[in-house]
Amino acid sequence: MKRNLFFLFFVYFFIGMIGAQETVRKTTAPEQQQIERLKKFPIQNQAQGMIENLLLPQGGLKNAEVIDVMKRIPRHRFVPPLHQSVAYWDQAIAIGHGQTISPPYIVAFMTEQLAPKPADKVLEIGTGSGYQAAVLSLLVNEVYTIEIVESLGNQAQNLLKKLGMDNVHIRIGDGYQGWSEAAPFDIIIVTCSPESIPQPLIDQLREGGRMIIPVGERFQQSFYLCKKVNGKIHQERLPQTLFVPMTGEAEERRTVQPNAQNPVLVGGSFEEVREDGSPIGWHYARNVEIMTVNDAPNGKKIARFINKPEKKASVNNNSVNKNQILSKPQIIAQILQGFAVDGRVISKLKIDYWICGQQIVARRGHVMTPTGIILCYNENRDQIDEILLGSCKGTFTWEKVSREILVKPETREVVLLIGLPFATGQLDVHNITLERVSDSVAE
Repeated sequence: MKRNLFFLFFVYFFIGMIGAQETVRKTTAPEQQQIERLKKFPIQNQAQGMIENLLLPQGGLKNAEVIDVMKRIPRHRFVPPLHQSVAYWDQAIAIGHGQTISPPYIVAFMTEQLAPKPADKVLEIGTGSGYQAAVLSLLVNEVYTIEIVESLGNQAQNLLKKLGMDNVHIRIGDGYQGWSEAAPFDIIIVTCSPESIPQPLIDQLREGGRMIIPVGERFQQSFYLCKKVNGKIHQERLPQTLFVPMTGEAEERRTVQPNAQNPVLVGGSFEEVREDGSPIGWHYARNVEIMTVNDAPNGKKIARFINKPEKKASVNNNSVNKNQILSKPQIIAQILQGFAVDGRVISKLKIDYWICGQQIVARRGHVMTPTGIILCYNENRDQIDEILLGSCKGTFTWEKVSREILVKPETREVVLLIGLPFATGQLDVHNITLERVSDSVAE
């Protein structure tokens, strides 16, 4: 009898201790909870190198808390094994099911714009692999995130659980309707693009809250930073961008669809620029300036790309899993533009542009110094082709790049990169044109 009483006493004592710990956790100040979470994630050397040698010099990040957290998240855990060697490059990576993980700079930029605080409750639309949610989890109190692709949502949930990020809550469903049961939210972050801002998300944003969302046509989008003041949304247009579409109800409501049978390049003359000086039609501009010159072949506007020699990064190999081969982040000067191309209808595209260079040298490890790259993707957004354009070197005056491109039948999307992706030096680019051509032997 005494033994049973002792057993019961132990059980009640144990349950009481768990309850006391839970009470302490709930009553602990959010700032202290944040500190405790940060302790679980030491600085990752690869991520630190990415931030200090790549994103800070060319990205203009300022928020110290965001920068610190970006250094702590092991990004290679959130990308497929095949792509882990480029996990710390500043680029989007396909994660399957037609979805991508955003470039590190975009994740940091969006997070910084929201100015997250330790007590904030956040709603994320588009969980993907869970990387953005992981970053937010170390900055705020609670993260509610919705993923429409069930398998991706389950994978993200398992990974975040393994990493001990217990303040992230995942739901499988259509993010257009938000998460009304958990509303209102201090912050809403949308990592897929609708044509217009969903009204349910506006309704679920707390008074004084902030939302960042990429809005626009399928391949011509801009970030919008929204603030709720007196029940109304005030919008500030931020840089241009390109996200995968918000599927489900948002896609059903889309009124303007891309013309995949007659792709059109926007802003190839560089005659039009936005208020921030970036060229109309192009996104993710890095180390580029739109300038007026007198010696350009047609008109006076050019895009000038300057890519300085990269700094040597010190990486402590002890912090990297021996099974991972994580290469050094790559510094680039570029502009990008995407457009729909139906390879079942279009067999060839022709691209022309003018280039002028000074002291162009291939970076170590690269033989070619292309001034353009055409990246082709299938309906699942898997890359199926990469075509290098206009390789050059040294110093030279204006010369024309002209190329006909064979389009594979499975192609559904194309991204055109112009700049110096694999080289240092100065490159001027002028008057880019793109057109569909009739069948003939490609160059």
